Amino acid sequence: MVVKVVSKKFDIPDYHKLEVAQKNGAYSSIEKLFTMKPDEVTEEVCKSGLRGKGGGGAACGPKWKLMPKDDPRPAYLIVNGDESEPGTFKDRQIFQYDPHLLIEGIICSSYAINAHHAYIYIRGEYKFFSDRVDEAIQEAYAAGIIGDSVMGHDYKMEITVHRGAGAYICGEKSALIESLEGKRGHPRLKPHGKECEWFFDNPATVNNVETIATVPFIVENGYEAYTAYGTEKSPGTMLFAMSGPVKNPGVYELAFGNKMIDFLNEVGGGMRDGKKLKAIIPGGSSCPILTAKEVESAVLDYESMWDVGSTLGTGGMIVIDEDTCMVEAAKNLIEFYHHESCGQCTPCREGCGWIDDILAKILAGEGSKKDIDTILDVCVSLNGKTICVFAPAVKDIIQSMVQKFPQEFEAYFKN
Repeated sequence: MVVKVVSKKFDIPDYHKLEVAQKNGAYSSIEKLFTMKPDEVTEEVCKSGLRGKGGGGAACGPKWKLMPKDDPRPAYLIVNGDESEPGTFKDRQIFQYDPHLLIEGIICSSYAINAHHAYIYIRGEYKFFSDRVDEAIQEAYAAGIIGDSVMGHDYKMEITVHRGAGAYICGEKSALIESLEGKRGHPRLKPHGKECEWFFDNPATVNNVETIATVPFIVENGYEAYTAYGTEKSPGTMLFAMSGPVKNPGVYELAFGNKMIDFLNEVGGGMRDGKKLKAIIPGGSSCPILTAKEVESAVLDYESMWDVGSTLGTGGMIVIDEDTCMVEAAKNLIEFYHHESCGQCTPCREGCGWIDDILAKILAGEGSKKDIDTILDVCVSLNGKTICVFAPAVKDIIQSMVQKFPQEFEAYFKN
C-alpha cells in the first residue's frame, strides 16, 4: 500500500546533507530539465495531473500557465511551508529528511515559470526545520547548484527562507504574500478572473512544499511515471499524516485511491488499546468529520472524499476513538479558530467567538436546543460571506460535528 515517490530517500541516514544526497541521486533531474523548454516542463506537469497538496487540490500545471508571458517584471516562486493546520505534519518531513529534494523542485518549477528568485515561507514555530532548510540552501550555494549559474547552466537561481510569526491565517496564500511583504497577514480579495498572484506587484506563483517536491520525479521520469499511481482524476501520490489513538501514527506516502479503513488498519495498525473507532477528520481539522460508518466507504482521493461529504485537505487524518467527547472536541477546535481568525471579516471574527461562547455554555450544563440552532445559524453566516475560506472551513467542521453527533450535545442540556 505504501509507495515511495517524494519519501523514497527519507530513511537514508544523514540524507539532509548534500554529500550523502548527491551520492544517492539528488539533483539528477537537472540535466534533463535544461534539455527542455520551460513550456515543455509546464506541459509535462499538466499531463501528470499534479495537484496542490496544501489543502485546495488545484491543478498545478494550469496554475503555472497563469504567469504572464513576456512580462518585463521579475517573476517569483513562493513555496508555502506554513503548515499550521492542526493534524498536519507532512511538509516538515521533507524539510527534515530531504531538503535538497525541495531545492531541486524549486529549480525545476522556477525554470518552468521563468522565476529566478524563490521564497520558502516556513511557519514561525518550525525553527529546527527552518535551520535545516537554511543549511541545505547554503550547501547548494557553496556547491554551485544554485546562485549565478545552476549547476553550470546559464540560469540564475536565488532562494530565500522567510519565517512567519506563528499566524495560522498565513497558510492562506494571499495572507502569506501580505506577510512576506512585511504587512499584517490579512487575506486579499480574490480577482474576478483567473490570474497569478502578485508579490510587490510582480507576478508570482504560490505552491505547497510537497507539490514542489514532487516536480523532479515528473521531470526526470515523465508524466506517465506519475500517472501510473492513483486514479484517473486524482493521479499520483500524497503524504498522509495519521494521528490519534492508533498503533502506528506517522506520515506515510500512498497512491490516491486507497480505502481509508484499509489505511487505518493495515498501515496504522488499527486502534490502540482495543478502542473502537468513532470518527475521523480526514484532511486536517477544517474538513467535515466522518463517522465510523462513513469511514468504511471513504476512499483517499479528492473526488471520492467529496462524494462522502468531506474533503481530502492536507491528508492529515485525525483519528477519534469512542471515549472522546465530541462537545469537548468541538470546543477544543473552535478555541483554536477563534484565536487564529485574523479579524478582517465580521462574520468570521464574531461568529467564531460566538460559537466558542455557546459551546462553553453547553459544557457548563447551561445549554439548550436553542443554542444548537444558534450554532447552526451562525455556521450559515460563516459560509461564503468572507474574503477567504477560513470561515467556511470552520463551518464545515463545527456543523458536521453538531449534525452527526447531536445526542452528545443534547446530553449536556440541563433539562
